[in-house]
Amino acid sequence: MKSLLVVGADHLGTIPQKLGELGFSEVIHLNGRKVQMVKREIPENIDSILVLTDYINHNLAKTLKKKAQDQSVPVYYAKRSWCSIYQALSKCERLCPDHVKCKQGVKH
Repeated sequence: MKSLLVVGADHLGTIPQKLGELGFSEVIHLNGRKVQMVKREIPENIDSILVLTDYINHNLAKTLKKKAQDQSVPVYYAKRSWCSIYQALSKCERLCPDHVKCKQGVKH
């Protein structure tokens, strides 16, 4: 089971369905707007974190990065567009089954 914590943005629209197509069975979303989000811990069952950079404050991003490093959880950064998200997640073989095709420049 692959689980992903998405931090940033008020609404994700169709992004969770597209993440499901990439193989994520569980997608947890935190909008990151409240100041108290800095105090929240990363859930134990999270395999990786996606930070939507255009919708998160700098302090939360810094704190989240530190917590992720402490727990050895990979963090990916992207804008809220699907293209940016896909490119960020495709950098890891573990997450994207088409990683080899992407590296070879083959469109899928």
